[in-house]
Amino acid sequence: MATREATWAYRGRYGDAYGRTYFRRFGPGVVSSVGMGTYLGDPTDAVDDRYRAALVAGLESGANLIDTAVNYRCGRSERVVGEALDGADVDREAVVIATKGGFVPFDGARPDDPAAYVRRTFVENGPLAPADLARGSHAITPAFLDAMLGRSLARLGVESVDLYYVHNPETQLSTRSRAAVYDLLEEAFVRLEERRAAGDLGAYGVATWDAFRVPSEDDRYLSLPVVVERARRAAERAGRDPADHGLAAIQLPFSATMADAFTARVHTVDGAEEPLSALEYADQVGLNAFVSAPLGQGALARDLPAAVAETVAGDTTAQKALNFARSAPAVTAALVGSGRPAHVRENLAAGTFDPLGARAFDETFA
Repeated sequence: MATREATWAYRGRYGDAYGRTYFRRFGPGVVSSVGMGTYLGDPTDAVDDRYRAALVAGLESGANLIDTAVNYRCGRSERVVGEALDGADVDREAVVIATKGGFVPFDGARPDDPAAYVRRTFVENGPLAPADLARGSHAITPAFLDAMLGRSLARLGVESVDLYYVHNPETQLSTRSRAAVYDLLEEAFVRLEERRAAGDLGAYGVATWDAFRVPSEDDRYLSLPVVVERARRAAERAGRDPADHGLAAIQLPFSATMADAFTARVHTVDGAEEPLSALEYADQVGLNAFVSAPLGQGALARDLPAAVAETVAGDTTAQKALNFARSAPAVTAALVGSGRPAHVRENLAAGTFDPLGARAFDETFA
């Protein structure tokens, strides 16, 4: 697991090459505010080779955050992350590793009959009952997350991960009520509190696409304050102080053209006169926000809204887009695809510029 001593030593090794806010507090130590993502790409050996080279280049250049998931690229992404950790001239304890469980993973390649594979591997011979599944491919029961965390640790070749996300829980809303999904999340959190106590993970979080930024009447909506309260309950049920719950992070998309994580005030807070956005609420309660798709899946590397392009520092459009994402409240890091060494180096160079201050950031929405 990442430690205070090792991550601060990593900052000492690379920090002089970056701006003063490039490394940010997370857990016991610090983490780079540009993180390396591993979602995109075909499940092939050639893509594995490019990822491996890119991740090593990033680890040896100042990025000590890697984001992955048990299902990414049919399980290949986690294996490549483990290989990069072994190959890079960086201590494991200096690197923050985040992975996720929720979607049923394949093993190296997409099977000819995915439904039959899921039934045979996870229902007939695994931890799931048919009723646990949403859309035939998603589950967040404690037994399933237990199994997926074990699979992730084995693929990564590590004894623990620093951050474990419950992946897209809003998928469960397709088959059950919102109240039932909150109950499922609480049960998942109890198990993750137990795994945290056992030393298998440092903290846990919730990774979403829609849930925390759509209107409350939307079928995909989940209340972030309710999720935090369920984490408090889970910690108490697991024998911990509710104030010391392990829910430390959220992940959600945020960019110059998909800004509703900041602008959509959809989370009602007891005692507050008006609802807050997900990022505002995270900032208020001390949750770390890791934002996905800061480049708009590549579109913002070519073209940015004028208000952003004229205000944010960076040598390239992609760097400006990343620095805009790093400027939002509560954001610990912007996660960007890292499939090629040249892209990693360009992305990390965004960190040589300081992000916007709070007032300048707010003015881009005026």
